Amino acid sequence: MVGERATSADLLAPELMARVSQIQVRTHRMVNDVLSGAYRSTFRGSGVEFEEVRPYQPGDDVRTIDWLRTAKSGEPFVKNYVEERELTLGFLVDTSLSMDFGSRSWTKREVAAALCALLSFVAQRAQDRVSLTLFGAQPGMHLPPRKGAGAVARVIREVIAAEPTEGGTNFAAALEHQERLLRRRAMLMVVSDFEGFDAEAAEKLGRLARRHDVIAARVVDPLEREIPAAGRIWLREVEGGRLVEVDTRSGEVRAAWKREHELRTAALASELTRCGVDLLELTTDGNLSVALADPLARYFSMRRRRQARPA
Repeated sequence: MVGERATSADLLAPELMARVSQIQVRTHRMVNDVLSGAYRSTFRGSGVEFEEVRPYQPGDDVRTIDWLRTAKSGEPFVKNYVEERELTLGFLVDTSLSMDFGSRSWTKREVAAALCALLSFVAQRAQDRVSLTLFGAQPGMHLPPRKGAGAVARVIREVIAAEPTEGGTNFAAALEHQERLLRRRAMLMVVSDFEGFDAEAAEKLGRLARRHDVIAARVVDPLEREIPAAGRIWLREVEGGRLVEVDTRSGEVRAAWKREHELRTAALASELTRCGVDLLELTTDGNLSVALADPLARYFSMRRRRQARPA
């Protein structure tokens, strides 16, 4: 059942609460004028909204005349519209078992929480609303769009504290659910490692992207890209539990491991391009500035260059 789980800081284990605080402090330090300005100039409001009906003035566009009000009053009136600046920033975050993997300082889930924290702090400064939906085998807890520091802290806590779900990742169900939730145009960030992303999910993602500004934030661990020469090792599949013995002394084995990751990455990038969705690559390696701020700054720059190109 999809619903809002009653989670608070008091219900978190001390080690989880410490991790939440660490993420909050580190990401808040990254919210500077440069990043905030890049966010605001890159992601604008969703269009125009009605403000008022006022008397007609010479030079007004006749297409804005309010004919009903004009007929009733006998004097011409026009509908006045203003640009809608307020944005809804939605996070759709994968909490399946594979997101709890991490071979370095951070797990994929912690990087996902840090990304949500960083962008939520920036959105808070821009007076935008923030929402969150968790998903795994099925759509999970949903926090409706809210403003304020409390909303930011809640997002971080829920991503970190959510119970990992077994049974893989059902992207299609999560995206279909999100389509029903998002009633107004929004910027939606899908945060996942995209394991199990298939053709059905791509079709639903493309449909969602035709109405909303959708970004795929993929979190990758360095061990998934390259495996070190560490002798014979046993690896267990996170989702299925199957044990596999790998001889990492073999250069061919290491090359095949790297090539397989590159092929999956290229296939995902190609599918997302067909869907009209941008790909933001994140890593669990290094400090959060390397893992988050630098890729985001590059992405914002790319978006602004693309928006500046002649149509």
